[in-house]
Amino acid sequence: MAVTPLYKQFADQLAASIREGVLRPGERIASVRIASQQHKVSVTTVVRAYELLESRGIIESQPQSGYFVREQAEAPPPPVLKTPSQADHPAWQESTEVDVSRLVLATLKTIQQDGTVPLGSPYPNPALFPSHRLAQYAGRIARHASQSSVFDDLPPGHPDLLRQIARRYLENGLKVDPEEIVVTVGATEAINLCLQAVARPGDTIAVETPTFYAMLHAIERLGMRALEIPTDPQRGLDVGVLEERMKTQPVAACMVMPNFQNPLGFQMPDSEKERLVRLAEQHQMPLIENAVYSELYYGNAHPSSLKNYDRQGLVLHCSSFSKSLTSAYRIGWAMPGRYRAQVEKLKFLNTLATPTAPQRAIAEYLTQGGYERHLRRVRRAFAQQRDMMRHFVLRFFPAGTQVSEPQGGYVLWVELPQGVDAMELYRRSLALGITVAPGRIFAATNRYSHFIRLNYSYAWSKETEQALKLVGKLVEELAA
Repeated sequence: MAVTPLYKQFADQLAASIREGVLRPGERIASVRIASQQHKVSVTTVVRAYELLESRGIIESQPQSGYFVREQAEAPPPPVLKTPSQADHPAWQESTEVDVSRLVLATLKTIQQDGTVPLGSPYPNPALFPSHRLAQYAGRIARHASQSSVFDDLPPGHPDLLRQIARRYLENGLKVDPEEIVVTVGATEAINLCLQAVARPGDTIAVETPTFYAMLHAIERLGMRALEIPTDPQRGLDVGVLEERMKTQPVAACMVMPNFQNPLGFQMPDSEKERLVRLAEQHQMPLIENAVYSELYYGNAHPSSLKNYDRQGLVLHCSSFSKSLTSAYRIGWAMPGRYRAQVEKLKFLNTLATPTAPQRAIAEYLTQGGYERHLRRVRRAFAQQRDMMRHFVLRFFPAGTQVSEPQGGYVLWVELPQGVDAMELYRRSLALGITVAPGRIFAATNRYSHFIRLNYSYAWSKETEQALKLVGKLVEELAA
């Protein structure tokens, strides 16, 4: 059977995005160089694809300006709602009940106290976000809101935001149908809805260990059990161990954060991502992907997601703008694959709707441009501050301390010398006006009693440096 040339495949993908309204008449498309980098194809492939689209009358080139979607075609209507139609780790072989929410809530309340040095905060530095511009858009939208706009609150979300999210994925090399997206109240709601859609109380859910506590909260809230899978600080979840565990017990779903995982910060290799998706296909096991940090990469190219390798709709992809643009509006989304109808129904039953004004404000910001420039500035700041944080932790903390080397995001995972109680360190640090996140909250069991997580998103200051010195001294006292 004849194989379609790569440039024709790329041209067909771009044409489909134009038909679906992700790219609209009059809008500029990515330059040849940028499209080559984003889609990981040669410049020649992009040029031939653009020439083919131009010959079909779909796009046109404008001297000194680039390529644009032709104005002649009538713009497609916005998306509408459719009718829903270890052998090496014997101690980790059994699933466990999850009960970490009380501890997490207690620590988060103290971590966010005014006047503390927020080394334990889970949130990025809000000073990096374009809050003023977003507030202006939101204010203008609120002043001109019409009665009919209340219907835009209903799932799946406001059409303008759905299109901008789909367009962002397209720019990063992943074709997404806007109608697959369901807008949620942050990524946390997206994760909870997706888990609720694919599993029932009592089911076993495979998770990385350590893992972000929001994943454990979702499991605990729904009365499920966690099966902790060893996770390498450089390569991520051990797919081989997961495969072995699945031979001895049923696993209803797997929850992972393959890019810049919180708290380890790794980027899972593409080969391991694809291997995980193929394992899921083999067992028809849903994969819930938490992708909230994917825009915060330090390398030259946006990382791939599990969704890139998904052929059967088993990946339920969750993300938000909370870590990359604004944490104030709590706007997230899910792309649930074959489970979309169920997730949309659950969204309606659980919280009814996501407010329209913040959706439209973010959509307006993305339409006006500047998001990529904002992200480049944030990524540079985080990469520089990561290096400084690692340097000073290794300098001020006692021998035996080990630290992660995140490839994105803004958190550092620190292994303290054996015998240091991270909960006691947390309490003593708090007494000095400094917060750290104890490792206990990142697992269903107390595996990480001598680990802490540190936040390096805030601008470096003498206060930060002094806080690290004091925490280092406390670690030294506890180690003794």
